[in-house]
Amino acid sequence: MRLVIVSDAWLPQVNGVVRSLQRVAEVLVAQGDVVTVIAPHLFRTVPCPSYPEIRLAVTTSAKVGALIEAAGADRVHIATEGPLGLLARRHCLRTGRAFTTSYHTKFPEYLAARLPVPLAWGYRFMRWFHNAGGGCMVATPSLEADLAARGFGRLMRWSRGVDADLFRPRPDCDLGLPRPVFLSVGRVSVEKNLEAFLGLDLPGTKVVVGDGPARADLEARFPDARFLGMLEDEALARVYSGSDVFVFPSLTDTFGNVLLEALASGLPVAAYPVTGPKDVLTDPAVGVLDPDLRKAATAALDLRKDDARAFALQFSWEASAAAFRANVLAVH
Repeated sequence: MRLVIVSDAWLPQVNGVVRSLQRVAEVLVAQGDVVTVIAPHLFRTVPCPSYPEIRLAVTTSAKVGALIEAAGADRVHIATEGPLGLLARRHCLRTGRAFTTSYHTKFPEYLAARLPVPLAWGYRFMRWFHNAGGGCMVATPSLEADLAARGFGRLMRWSRGVDADLFRPRPDCDLGLPRPVFLSVGRVSVEKNLEAFLGLDLPGTKVVVGDGPARADLEARFPDARFLGMLEDEALARVYSGSDVFVFPSLTDTFGNVLLEALASGLPVAAYPVTGPKDVLTDPAVGVLDPDLRKAATAALDLRKDDARAFALQFSWEASAAAFRANVLAVH
């Protein structure tokens, strides 16, 4: 197939949305499909308000539409609800092109955490955006149930994968920090709820990998935690394997690719029992879900690294890409 993916999130951003789209596109291309990505790197950009590290494209529906047509696309997937996603949606509706979408972030909750915007307004916009397509891909059963109850239609399941060769146990890896090491990886911003992790009374060391607009404030307020900044590939994998428990405090993620990376590295997980963690951590041998995050983190110390690794091996990017492709073909 000749597929166009339109996304407001793309390289050099490092997050779950980019990683998922990038890996799925790589698998599809390796299997013979032609994939064109329309993303901010193709346009003039401006910084996102309150998050300047994210660049938003400045362009028109005509220009986005011209790129879709120039790619000879027979299928279109719109991954995000940002400027490019909106313009691509407009073009597809105007020209009668079927398209799929995907629900990556609890945008209404994300917005409400930053601005006094009622959740109902955010969900009204999201329904308007996604219900126009032929199908909306969601990562987990609980997210599907939640969105269905809110009036979203034509929901399709698309799970994620993990690079189990890169993210693997390394018994000789030592971060040189007092143990146990409690690790969190992700964007350092308000919607990730990192304060809930950093404020815990835990033994050993708390480590945060990632960057974002809240980093300076959190570093100043929690001087005992170690902030390592943005890490990728081997450097990131070594931090995972040199830690003891992965703590995932987010209440707004729809999946959490970092959960699989941690598990593949042999790292048990502590998290809240919310969408994402409760769908991924379906085996109590690999993670502890509890409204008391400190209780979850200390209990996770007793879980076996081998069980975490074995559980993660059930997920692959090949299977994720196959599900994505099947959804696209079903709609078109």
